[in-house]
Amino acid sequence: MDRIRIRGGHPLSGTITIGGAKNAALPLMAAGLLTDERLVLTNVPRLADIQTMSALLAQHGIAVEPVTADKRVLSLGGAISNTEAPYDIVRKMRASVLVLGPLLARTGEARVSLPGGCAIGTRPVDLHLKGLEQMGARFNLANGYIDGRVDGRLHGATIVFPSVSVGATENLLMAASLADGRTVLTNAAREPEIGDLAACLVAMGARIEGIGSHSLTIEGVGRLHGADHAIIPDRIETGSYACAAAISGGSVFLRDARLDHLGATVRILREAGVEITARPDGLMVKRLNGLHGVDVMTEPYPGFPTDMQAQFMALMAVSDGASMVTETIFENRFMHVPELNRMGARINVQGASAIVRGTPSLSGAPVMATDLRASLSLILAGLAARGETIVNRVYHLDRGYESVEQKLAACGADIERISG
Repeated sequence: MDRIRIRGGHPLSGTITIGGAKNAALPLMAAGLLTDERLVLTNVPRLADIQTMSALLAQHGIAVEPVTADKRVLSLGGAISNTEAPYDIVRKMRASVLVLGPLLARTGEARVSLPGGCAIGTRPVDLHLKGLEQMGARFNLANGYIDGRVDGRLHGATIVFPSVSVGATENLLMAASLADGRTVLTNAAREPEIGDLAACLVAMGARIEGIGSHSLTIEGVGRLHGADHAIIPDRIETGSYACAAAISGGSVFLRDARLDHLGATVRILREAGVEITARPDGLMVKRLNGLHGVDVMTEPYPGFPTDMQAQFMALMAVSDGASMVTETIFENRFMHVPELNRMGARINVQGASAIVRGTPSLSGAPVMATDLRASLSLILAGLAARGETIVNRVYHLDRGYESVEQKLAACGADIERISG
């Protein structure tokens, strides 16, 4: 099993190109189920989750073919020949449940395994199912599978989400695009990835109003056609490498990063002493005189993202003063804390909050990644630590970050992947 070795103490300097957003690419790939024509996606990240979604779509009869040698352009197309999403594929990735709405909308039936992914909380799919039920679907949950049926076509409905859910918003947005009549999604998630999905659906012929707001209105159409769509840059990768520049005391240009997608992340990082300057083709990031403790609470976009919580905690571990990090999205997302403490961090978890008392330095240690974002937080800690850090179980990392060790090494980090 691969490991990442880091010897800390080297300020980063150089350029890192931000890739396409994983959390945008996966629902966009699922949107390929909504048409029998070709959907061509550009700026596709090369990640394990993309391979998993490709395998899942192939299971349904949709061919996912690379158009370019580096596989950053994918062409999706084909008739749906199978409506079952099996456990062996779905267990690897939570986003697999996003095929449920498109399958029901196109074929009137779907059998989808209950999803897996990182062990950061239960993340139930009840909001997906309740919304689709309002649109005419019927479900039976048995033997670890969701069996869904629709008599005829899905129909429009007014759906009020009791809590903000990115996945449920995406699933219902796709399903509503092919439903009969008007669907209104209220208290919908506002993440840039949802706006990207909506923009692609509009390019495919969908009729959607309110993009970027809490209320989406979709007038269903009889069919969608093919389209070409460029995936937005990854705002979580942007925030992660901004933390890398800051924690190492370096200066890094993040090519293709977009300031307007960062939401509260940019404000929080600036309060912590990180200088972020927008340029026409990206963002310049560097640490100012020192890092300062800042309290933060994870919230739906445009609030501080839960996917940045672990990385920001590593930054706070070497800041001046104390900070409180409160997690409101997933109940199990502090599993990186014991590993950071092994490296000399002073973090105490109290319920949904972690009290971080900054320390002047960390020390290298063998640590274990527990999920995708925790993996990156441990690499960040290794960049700032004295001595050698070995991050084990980095298969989590490969689900959401492309070529981390190469990108950081190109900016002066002493980092390498150890295979076997």
